[in-house]
Amino acid sequence: MQEKAVLCIMKILVLSDSHSGMSFMRYCVDKIKPDQIIHLGDYYDDGLALAELYPYIRVHQVPGNGDCFGIGAREPLVMCYDIAGVRVFMTHGHKHGVKAGDGLLTDAAREMQAQVVLYGHTHVPVCYQAEDGVWVMNPGSCGGYSGSVGILEIQDKKVTSCRLLGQEALD
Repeated sequence: MQEKAVLCIMKILVLSDSHSGMSFMRYCVDKIKPDQIIHLGDYYDDGLALAELYPYIRVHQVPGNGDCFGIGAREPLVMCYDIAGVRVFMTHGHKHGVKAGDGLLTDAAREMQAQVVLYGHTHVPVCYQAEDGVWVMNPGSCGGYSGSVGILEIQDKKVTSCRLLGQEALD
């Protein structure tokens, strides 16, 4: 008898601009049940709180422009490394001028050979795949009880899904 291969999908919850609004983030974690969480700043302490509330979920995070004091001020503004075999570029975006567009940001990410570019700062949800295959996502703001978040799914070292979800999609 031949056994079927088990397909393992890594589900990553992408959050940004929480501004101390923990209730929607907790709701999303409980509803989505992610394998990992990425918090893109504003406020860095919110990512630390999530790591404490959900110690069994790995939390990756970078500080934002609202994190210039405290723990976040000592952390790198950009991180780029492999998650489940996919190179992910993470930043808040304020140092890349994202309010004027994501060109500088995506150029920096491509220089680091990223397959996924994640940023925040604008509070405007964005998700698209560029012509060269690079995924670009801003999950918007998850502050307060409503907002938006991103979901990144990886299987066999490939992005299988990159999408945005709002409050209405989670209910």
